[in-house]
Amino acid sequence: MYMQVESHSNSLLHLKRFPGIRSWSVLVGISSVGLAAAYYSEDSLGWKLFYLAGCLFVAVQNLEEWEEAIFQKDAGKVYLKSFSLYKKLLTFSRAGHEQVVVVPLEEIQAVNVEEEKVRYFGKGYLIVLRFGTGFSHPLTQSAVINCRSDVEAVANLIIGFLELNELPIEECLDNSSETDVSDYEDQAKDK
Repeated sequence: MYMQVESHSNSLLHLKRFPGIRSWSVLVGISSVGLAAAYYSEDSLGWKLFYLAGCLFVAVQNLEEWEEAIFQKDAGKVYLKSFSLYKKLLTFSRAGHEQVVVVPLEEIQAVNVEEEKVRYFGKGYLIVLRFGTGFSHPLTQSAVINCRSDVEAVANLIIGFLELNELPIEECLDNSSETDVSDYEDQAKDK
């Protein structure tokens, strides 16, 4: 699952994402290697603690982030929040453990599903928000592997909520066809 819908109304869309089963499996696997190395080694207690702490550190570093996206029409903003257990353990405090990105809703021009290569696992998919200024920002920091339909369903939900599919596309096509015709007329006059 890419993101779960926490709440959805006409004025609020709240999406959440938790670390997946693959992420928790990696955490348990790496931690168990450290535990086994500490248990079966004949080294001193200091080395055993080093094995255990090192593997726990690497395991927590590979854990995905908890992420939220809150689209509020009343406030006219999008709040993108992320929480990392790794960063919280490094700082040993609440400072800096949650990152918040605030974007005005009117800046979002398009919502796209993009493909990303995931090392050793194949293709992953994530949603990218495109802004009128030319910049883009991913909705989440990590991609979902081989679940394009789930990602597209969330993207369509966001597009419907932001009413991006109701833009006057016909007017854009009419204007572009008029400019194309006038360009051809100008080229014909020059010849």
